Amino acid sequence: MDVACGTGRHTRFLIQAGFKVEAVDRDVSALAFLPGVVARQADLEGEPWPYSAGELDGIVVTNYLYRPLFLHLFEALAVGGVLIYETFSEGNQRLGRPRNTDYLLKSGELLEQVKARLEVNDYEELCVLGNNRAVVQRICAVKAAR
Repeated sequence: MDVACGTGRHTRFLIQAGFKVEAVDRDVSALAFLPGVVARQADLEGEPWPYSAGELDGIVVTNYLYRPLFLHLFEALAVGGVLIYETFSEGNQRLGRPRNTDYLLKSGELLEQVKARLEVNDYEELCVLGNNRAVVQRICAVKAAR
């Protein structure tokens, strides 16, 4: 699943890599004619969570932070399911948007949220340089059998 998929940049990549993808966002019109994708229109911040426990084999979240969603994401992963999450962190406000601290992770916050519930494979907190400078946190984790 591609959470808050926007125009589907990651959805398109995953489909080209051979995955079946469900893309979810408030507006999925950009994905209407994309073959091989299930587009689900949902307001993840204002409507009930639309997924069942253990329903998803993988979840990708980028450039999106709504803290109440964390527990839903962890629960929706199947055993062996993979979470890939990258979003902005404190310090980003000096480089660009978002600047509102409600949308910026605190230092180490993503790792703290994930490590109690999933097995962390890799984690980074860094300043990305180049055309799109940003301060981000990234994690890749797997839901292990308990």
